[in-house]
Amino acid sequence: MSSTAVAVGVKVRLRRQQRGMSAAELARRAGLSKATLSQLEGGNGNPTIDTLDAIAVALRIPIADLLARDADTGPVFRPGTDIESGEVSRELLRRISSGNSLEIWRLRIPPETELPGVPHATGTIEHLLVATGRVTAGPVDAPQELGPGDMLAFAGDAPHFYRTADEAVDITVVFASPIST
Repeated sequence: MSSTAVAVGVKVRLRRQQRGMSAAELARRAGLSKATLSQLEGGNGNPTIDTLDAIAVALRIPIADLLARDADTGPVFRPGTDIESGEVSRELLRRISSGNSLEIWRLRIPPETELPGVPHATGTIEHLLVATGRVTAGPVDAPQELGPGDMLAFAGDAPHFYRTADEAVDITVVFASPIST
């Protein structure tokens, strides 16, 4: 069983359940047998693009929503990288699939400050990108120390916090919240 097959199966089941649709109904709408859908949702299938497209159409979502691997709400830490003077650098830090509402915020916290994060809607992923300063932030049970250029993504629907030491911090925060149907 491949990790891709498991991830796709989890996405199909999640989207089907979010729509209140039975497996039999999704199979019917997608033109699949219930056994095929069951295998796929169990992570044991190896679906073709045509099969995934039929499922996506039946669920009324982009096919990319079934293939995107951002369902893991565990913390994702990307340390900042250095570049040579005059060099242009482009780095994919995090892919956020469609089916989400996105909000971009700027958060500036003074030195020696601890700010509790209020848990957001279920399924919200919070992404932090530090511009300046240093901050300890993230889930209460797995905080990370971040500096300029570092990125952290974590489940925003769980308790979290931000704590500065002796310098202020400037952070870009992106909230990706599932759009309910």
